[in-house]
Amino acid sequence: MLKHIFPAGFAVAAMMAVSTPAAAKAPVEGRWVTQDKDAIIEIKPCGTSICGRIIRFLVAPPVRNPKDTNNPNKKLRSRPIMGMAVLSGFRAEKNGRYRGKVYDPKSGKTYKSFLKLNPNGTLKMQGCIGPFCQTQTWRRAK
Repeated sequence: MLKHIFPAGFAVAAMMAVSTPAAAKAPVEGRWVTQDKDAIIEIKPCGTSICGRIIRFLVAPPVRNPKDTNNPNKKLRSRPIMGMAVLSGFRAEKNGRYRGKVYDPKSGKTYKSFLKLNPNGTLKMQGCIGPFCQTQTWRRAK
């Protein structure tokens, strides 16, 4: 299903940083194709932070209308994965990087995460356990 959107092996972590100006569009906003080209994530403002939702599957999931069955919160296990916020609470840091959380519906785990626009226009998405991070490169959707 979404096994390649977010690599396994992350751990839950907190996030806090400086927020982006409300009037300025964040460079990470937009629609992004995941590294394994199996989904499109739309990143946009969500209240006072930035979040990203699954808006399209590019590879058909093994079941129709997949649910968040691996969520540790039993009350959330029936929610659909399509439209789910998998990136949340992102706020700009001084170095052009954004800090927040990434949720992996495959494992049901949430990890500390960083986003940064690369000079070539791709998006660097990292998920971390402590000091150890795994990086993916996402491309803008056409």
